[in-house]
Amino acid sequence: MTSPAPILLGELDGLPDGLPEGTIWPGPDTLVLMNRQIRSDADPARLSRFADDRWDLNPGIFEGHARSQSLNFEIVPEPLRLAAKFYVWQLINHPKARTMRRSVTNRIALHSVEVLFYGSLQHVLKWFVGQGITEFCQVTSRMLWDYLDALDDDGVAIHKRYRRITEVRRLWIHRSLLPFYLRLPEAPPWDGEDTKDLLERTRGDRENRTKRISEHTMQALLRWAIRFLEDFSEDILAAWSEYQTLLARRPERRRGQRRGRQSGGLQADVTAYLAELRSRGEGLPGTRREDGTLEPAWRHISSILDCAGSFQVTMSGRMIMESGLPIEEDCYLGTAVTAELGGHPWHPRIPFDQTPRLARMLSTACFIIVAYLSGARVGETLNLRRGCVSLDKDTGLWLIEGLYFKGAEDEDGNKIPEGTVREDPWVVIEIVAKAIEVLERLHESHLLFPNRLIPIKQKPGKEPKRRGEARSDRLIAEDIATFTTWVNDRCQQLGRKDHIPADAAGPIAASRFRRTLAWFIRRKPRGLIAASIQYGHAYTQMLQGYAGSYEAGFLDDYAFEDWLFRMEGIAEDERRLLAGEHVSGPAADAYRYRVQAASREFAGRVVNRPSHARDMLGNPLLQIHHGEGMTCVLNPALAACQLRGSADDPMVTPDIDDCRPNCQCLARTDRDIESVQDQVDELAEIVADTLAPPIRHAREQHELDRLRAIVEHHQRGAQE
Repeated sequence: MTSPAPILLGELDGLPDGLPEGTIWPGPDTLVLMNRQIRSDADPARLSRFADDRWDLNPGIFEGHARSQSLNFEIVPEPLRLAAKFYVWQLINHPKARTMRRSVTNRIALHSVEVLFYGSLQHVLKWFVGQGITEFCQVTSRMLWDYLDALDDDGVAIHKRYRRITEVRRLWIHRSLLPFYLRLPEAPPWDGEDTKDLLERTRGDRENRTKRISEHTMQALLRWAIRFLEDFSEDILAAWSEYQTLLARRPERRRGQRRGRQSGGLQADVTAYLAELRSRGEGLPGTRREDGTLEPAWRHISSILDCAGSFQVTMSGRMIMESGLPIEEDCYLGTAVTAELGGHPWHPRIPFDQTPRLARMLSTACFIIVAYLSGARVGETLNLRRGCVSLDKDTGLWLIEGLYFKGAEDEDGNKIPEGTVREDPWVVIEIVAKAIEVLERLHESHLLFPNRLIPIKQKPGKEPKRRGEARSDRLIAEDIATFTTWVNDRCQQLGRKDHIPADAAGPIAASRFRRTLAWFIRRKPRGLIAASIQYGHAYTQMLQGYAGSYEAGFLDDYAFEDWLFRMEGIAEDERRLLAGEHVSGPAADAYRYRVQAASREFAGRVVNRPSHARDMLGNPLLQIHHGEGMTCVLNPALAACQLRGSADDPMVTPDIDDCRPNCQCLARTDRDIESVQDQVDELAEIVADTLAPPIRHAREQHELDRLRAIVEHHQRGAQE
């Protein structure tokens, strides 16, 4: 097997045969991110070079919440390692390297390069090496067919087969950017057949696999998050402020600083401090020695008195030792606990060392509220900045402005790594704005959700690989788990029953919030979020901002939940029709036709993506909406109510809370008539009250006669 000779890494002046015009060939010292935008805080001396076996991608990652990302070429077998580096370098830097989304302009994102490298490409390369391949040009068409058989023999999961096949196609698509020895055969892999035809199966990871959080778990989680915000936040903020003051006074942080205390001033302060402890019935802050005995926590006491750590050997220190006050088990803050939980203080006295945990949990509670009730993506929430929320005085709406990264592209369709400020803000309910206000009081970071509430000063040259200052997806998941554990421990201690139950689908991840919110809005529109705020009201607010646009993606999540809800409804409607349920009203015939036709059309239909659900929801067969005592068989041209959305919008719905009696879209099932009969019975009691005012009596009598006529008409039809 012969092939053009490759250029070795040490050959600085050589170029490989067939190097296409416009393709830059890297040398050992060429920057890995040569043609990528670099963060302004990146150290040029630490940027990865081509000769390195581990490439640090973090200088080109702008999302504040992104985890550390790098490429380790040591996992690629040595025979193809250098070829892999040349190929991946072109994916990163060549202006014509593109994604696989049938676009000639979309440039592949650095995060995507890392995902494809570890998830699929390395496995393809290892198989090639196993076949004796040392250069990509040695791969034959027959060998690629053998690769399909190998995937089957190894029992590789179907979604992983799709991805590995995609990497072979990606390598072939970019052959025009590569020299001869890095090119796959000229003929398209597998004769250009579609992957689903090659595998005779569709990939299973295209469907919406995000599990919603169970109703009881989400309700409890949100309830406790709001409790932290509305009830506990002032105590935590006060304790956190005291903690930071004491931390700043630590002797090791005050070296070389003059405290400006006059002679005898420290003794006076000690006298006042001891008197305050006695008045509160408290002892001295304490700590345990290795032998188990207690001693005063001199380091903590020196922070309280704002004095040198050596004061314990002075007269002031002797005053404390001879005070006669007991020594306590811990170092408690002076901040009083004012909020209550079930008639008792929500927390015992707050120890100094536990304060950061409480502050972090308050931040987590605010994240739960902001992320869940805004419908924003996790990354969008974690990248929110200080000052992002405002009240539009003309409309009375609370608005949030922020960056978006997914779909942020320049005029050529290439990803904008630093993100883009969205044109339309999120519209949120007031409790979300309150959570942001508390976050801005909690710390001084420009981000609402920083890695650390108190930043750590980094020594030059010792900065972490990950440059983002926002919390990552992994950290916020850990924070939610910590929050849940604390709540459940406190419930157990106090004998409370409102703990946060475990979710059957696994750990609570913020990525599951959006689908869960969509479920509540669709299934529980009158469910309470807080006080008198209902999910339906929150949804109405959200639709007026970015979350109400299709680009935001939330409407796709809602459409998926709406699709599931309607299909369940269609199945139940058909079951009852087959069991003999009677239907009356002007739209009765349309109801029966749509139920039966929709069952034939959509039964067993698989929805691969939420956007597909949105498309199918526009089908007239699915426009059946059950309300209280009525069913709307929607025809936008005939509807008498105020429609939610425009008539040509596939997501248009009727306002079933404002149903008009004369509407031609009305149908009534036996289930509806049961509800109407309950209203008849209730009104009959009111009309029978002889003490009712005449005007009210006449109004209720008129409504009672109307409802009785509906019931009688339905019952006559059922008997015919």
